[in-house]
Amino acid sequence: MTSQNADDRRAHIVRAAARLFEQKGYHNTNVGDIAEAVGLRKATLYHYVKSKAQILVWIHDDTTGPLLERLEKDIANGIEPREGLRHVVADILELMETKPGYLRVYFEHHREIPEDLQAESKRKRDRYQHLVETLIEDGVQRGLFRKDLNVRLTVLALFGMTNWSYQWYTPGGEYGYHRLADELLKTFLLGVEPR
Repeated sequence: MTSQNADDRRAHIVRAAARLFEQKGYHNTNVGDIAEAVGLRKATLYHYVKSKAQILVWIHDDTTGPLLERLEKDIANGIEPREGLRHVVADILELMETKPGYLRVYFEHHREIPEDLQAESKRKRDRYQHLVETLIEDGVQRGLFRKDLNVRLTVLALFGMTNWSYQWYTPGGEYGYHRLADELLKTFLLGVEPR
């Protein structure tokens, strides 16, 4: 099997597993369910994957990797902090359309990753948070955001507002993810009190 075929097979397995984990839950899905969903025998699936936990790690990698890559590129290119935050929000919402199930699995099952595999996932999550904190700090230095902000709490508030959206946002509904990102960011930046 060529490297491209193996990559395609891995992507197919991950997509199917993410859907099953979202629908049935991680603990209620077994390797046989995943094999059936991708049209393989269980023994054949083990040719591509060592365990259900490895698939969970791949889902985390496929979630964090693109987000981290985009944010690193934005910051390297000197993006204006408000626009950078808009990208952060939009990128997370876009995942719900392009990778159904990934965010729910990412947020609800990251503690299920075996301890020996957690270090890299945690490193990526921490790096991502640090970069968003960098955007906020840049905005404070430029006078775009209040000088008295607690940067860490501000970032956690943004994540709380954005990351929870997988519970209620319906792709293809009234709002597309770009419009929803603009609305959420406006509420985040301006609050709800009249000026």
